[in-house]
Amino acid sequence: TSQWPLLLKNFDKLNVRTAHYTPLPSGANPLKREISDYVRSGFINLDKPSNPSSHEVVAWIRRILRVEKTGHSGTLDPKVTGCLIVCIERATRLVKSQQSAGKEYVGIVRLHNAIESEAQLARAVETLTGALFQRPPLIAAVKRQLRVRTIYESKLVEYDPEKRLGIFWVSCEAGTYIRTLCVHLGLLLGVGGQMQELRRVRSGVLGEKDNMVTMHDVLDAQWQYDNNKDESYLRRVVLPLEKLLTSHKRLVMKDSAVNAICYGAKIMLPGVLRYEDGIELNQEIVVITTKGEAICLAVALMTTAVISTCDHGIVAKIKRVIMERDTYPRKWGLGPKASQKKMMIQKGLLDKHGKPNENTPDSWKKEYVDYRDSSKKEAAADHRPVSELERASKRKRESESEGDEAVTPPSPATPPPEELSKKEKKKKKKEKKAKEAAESGGEQIEVITETSTKKKKKKKQKEVEESSE
Repeated sequence: TSQWPLLLKNFDKLNVRTAHYTPLPSGANPLKREISDYVRSGFINLDKPSNPSSHEVVAWIRRILRVEKTGHSGTLDPKVTGCLIVCIERATRLVKSQQSAGKEYVGIVRLHNAIESEAQLARAVETLTGALFQRPPLIAAVKRQLRVRTIYESKLVEYDPEKRLGIFWVSCEAGTYIRTLCVHLGLLLGVGGQMQELRRVRSGVLGEKDNMVTMHDVLDAQWQYDNNKDESYLRRVVLPLEKLLTSHKRLVMKDSAVNAICYGAKIMLPGVLRYEDGIELNQEIVVITTKGEAICLAVALMTTAVISTCDHGIVAKIKRVIMERDTYPRKWGLGPKASQKKMMIQKGLLDKHGKPNENTPDSWKKEYVDYRDSSKKEAAADHRPVSELERASKRKRESESEGDEAVTPPSPATPPPEELSKKEKKKKKKEKKAKEAAESGGEQIEVITETSTKKKKKKKQKEVEESSE
């Protein structure tokens, strides 16, 4: 199985939870889909040419392949060349995760003055690693705000002291500005510097050597398919979206659970067939079918150890559904209660939404719980006969009384009338005090208002006297 493609690689090394499931004829191996589906659930690892912007390139590909939606894995400046992952139709659901993936670049920096040696530049390049402050360059079409970006690794490849040009390689976080990095290199060396040329050599899991194609290749492949009905070139240019997810941990689901997940159902443990080693809590994982198709991206709520020991519960929370709905048949609503409900709707004993009407028998109204209604849910939680509830409360009282006997002497069930009268007196006193306080507060307010009006009158009189003098 080490030779199996995409997400089925090393399938036999996955932990088996259960092998009991019914294979369904729906779905297909990602590499053997029909050509229309293959293109609409694929991506292109494009070698971006030098002058057009990333958005222009993506728009041209949309027009060449005659598809509705395309997206890319992170903008490249017009003059920058290299790896641009163009996602088509269904694969655009993975664009966000590709944009936030790490990137690798090879760039040329021009220094404004000569430096002592190549070793000095190599040291400066290695110094600028880790978390760095960056403000986007003036040319960038974003808000020029100070931000922190991480450079994982960088090294100097070559330096030409005559032309003062240095070639360097950088592995960095998404959103790093290499132009700003070159300016910082110049400042660090004290001679000034600028970026001369740049090429992206890796974006996420895909690099230059991973089936990279040019715009001409895409155009020629589509022409071959349109004119000669030869789809082999198109299959070579477009890759299935599952290739972008090969670095994720996998969870294999039963065929009967696939469509429910596409409709947003929780990923429950009884639907899991196999799971990978090393799944951690809150880790992003990919949920796949037995044929190797990606169903969705999810966030793990159980570790590998917990999955192996539990027999029920929620394994993961859906982050992004990738598969189209109804690719697999619906397999929910086939239980005894659901079947009975469908029969009653047909006979008119329930309305078309499955809710009770005037013909509904009383037995159904008493027994059936609609879990969509929260008030009925609570009622269902306490859906026990009155006699049982009474028994439970009696047991509780008995246990409490036994506990009290063990700790303190028995106290009378009701306090004597003298104590009651004392409590009532205390209550009355409190109420009286509250009333008095409120009245006194009102009087104070009245007094304050009176004094303030008197002061105002005196002021007016003084002003009148001064004016008359």
